[in-house]
Formats: sequence, C-alpha cells, structure tokens
Amino acid sequence: MLPWKRVLRPLAALLLTAAVAVVPATTAQAAETAATSSTGWNDYSCKPSAAHPRPVVLVHGTFANSVDNWLGLAPYLKDRGYCVFSLDYGQLPGVPFFHALGPIDKSAEQLSAYVDKVLAATGAAEADLVGHSQGGMMPRYYLKFLGGAGKVNALVGIAPNNHGTTLSGFTNLLPYFPGAQDLLTAATPALAQQVVGSEFMTKLNAGGDTVPGVRYTVIATKYDEVVTPHRTQFLTGPDVKNVLIQDLCAVDISEHALLGLTDRIAFHEVANALDPAHASPTTCLSAIS
Repeated sequence: MLPWKRVLRPLAALLLTAAVAVVPATTAQAAETAATSSTGWNDYSCKPSAAHPRPVVLVHGTFANSVDNWLGLAPYLKDRGYCVFSLDYGQLPGVPFFHALGPIDKSAEQLSAYVDKVLAATGAAEADLVGHSQGGMMPRYYLKFLGGAGKVNALVGIAPNNHGTTLSGFTNLLPYFPGAQDLLTAATPALAQQVVGSEFMTKLNAGGDTVPGVRYTVIATKYDEVVTPHRTQFLTGPDVKNVLIQDLCAVDISEHALLGLTDRIAFHEVANALDPAHASPTTCLSAIS
C-alpha cells in the first residue's frame, strides 16, 4: 500500500467532521419538529396561488440536508405565499444528516422523482428550483440529461458549483498525493465530481451551460471560500442573470455557507428571481424587509 494511501484513507471521515463547522447541525428530534411543524414547509396539501402558480423545490448543498439548509429561506418564501418543498438526496449508507455525497447523476435522478411527486401533489405543470452550492448545480444535470427542462420554469443557484472548484487551491494538491483522487471518488463521489476539470464537470458543461426554456439566476459572493474562484459560479447563455451580492450591498460579507443559510439580501434576490414581474430593488435594506 502506498504510504500516502494510509494517510489519506480517513480523508472522507475528516471532511465529514469538518462539515460540522460549516453547516449547523440539528438533532434528529429538532429536525423532525421543524419538518412536521404546522408552520413548516413540505405541506403536500398546499395548492399554488394565482400570484405564485409554481411550487418551489429547495435543493440543499453538500454535507447538508432538507431541513438545516433551509431554516432561513423556506419560512421566508412560505411567508410570501409560496408552496415550498425540500428533499434529501445523495445519501451515503451509515451517514446521517450529511447528504449530497453520492454520485451527482444519481442525485439528479432523485430530484427528478421528487419534482414529479411535487407536481402531482400540487397540480402544477412546472416547478421552480432553488439550490445552494451543489444544490444549485446538480439540477442542471436533471435539466440537461433527464428531461427536467419541460417541468422546470426557473433555476436559482445560491453559490452554485457550476464549473468545478479549486476549494481555495486545495484541489491543486491532489496530484501530489498518489491515490488521493481514487480514494475521494470511492468514498465520497460527489466531492470528487465537483473538483474543477472532473469528468462530471466536463460532461455537464459540454455544449453550453444552459438549456432552452429555463430561466437561470446565479447569486454569488466574492467572499466564497468553497466554490473558488467565485466567478466560476456564473453561467453563460440566454435567460441567465448573474448576481454578485456585493454589487447589491457592498457591506454584505456573507461567505459560502451564510449566503444560503441566513443572508436575507440573497433571499430577497431569490424572491425577485422567482417572480421577476413583481421584483423590487435589492439593497442593504433588504436584510430587514
């Protein structure tokens, strides 16, 4: 066995442990309470209104789950009259709470089935998708390869990993550790697939970033330390709006996690993307609106 393999074997476990510092974990009881509360989301009796005719499906990021990632945004949208739903995907056997680690193409299949479930329950013809980090990118596979474009009106990505990340330069070190890439791929496929230059990223972006019939919005922060460089998050193509949050509020210092978890300035821009006909200017004051 290569000496580096002995060193790197616990890499996936270390990454899972490190995630606790990035994503606020809840206990199983708290998660269940939040998910089943009468003021929560995932209410399959909810029928979209004329003002908001499409259900919103929230797609969590890597190491996150359907509750923790959306404790801020889900109530924000629900209070504004949206039918809001969220799914868990990319689960690994024996790993609770921390999801979106399995193969991204398989996660896209889970999203496809979930969107079908939401559309059947609500009676809507299309859904809008809002995703954070991997959750802002993975739906593009669904749209491009699994027929999702006919069922989705808009995709809003909050700090999405659209073109692969260098993870602030960390991934540049992988070639210097023999076997590291293979170990990462075997233990946590989604992490390896999100590295810049991966086979998955090459396939996802071949032939263009977008597909016809879907509106795309990307909301990024220049302080992102996870999806780097941050401008690689932006998409190119028709019906694309790329937003740098500091262009809307220069003093917003949210980094990767907080942009999706707590940043109400970003939330306001999400609401604008979901309902552009009634959009209002996003400013620093949006944090208190």
